[in-house]
Amino acid sequence: MPYINVKITDKAVTTEQKAAIIDGMTQVLVDVLGKNPATTVVVIDEVPLDNWGIAGIPVVEYRNKSK
Repeated sequence: MPYINVKITDKAVTTEQKAAIIDGMTQVLVDVLGKNPATTVVVIDEVPLDNWGIAGIPVVEYRNKSK
C-alpha cells in the first residue's frame, strides 16, 4: 500500500485544492509505478505558516525580503 505525505502551509488552501492534490498524487503513482489507486493513501499535513522556514528564516520574513 503506497503512502504519500504532502506537507503544505495552512494558508488559503481550499477543500477543492486538497482534493486535486490527492487525486493528482494518486495518479502519479498509478502512471509511474502502476500502483492500484484503491490502495494508495495520500495524507495532507497543513503546517502553520509560522512553523515553515526557507533559507534559514521564517517563510513570512523570506517572502518580505523577496518583494
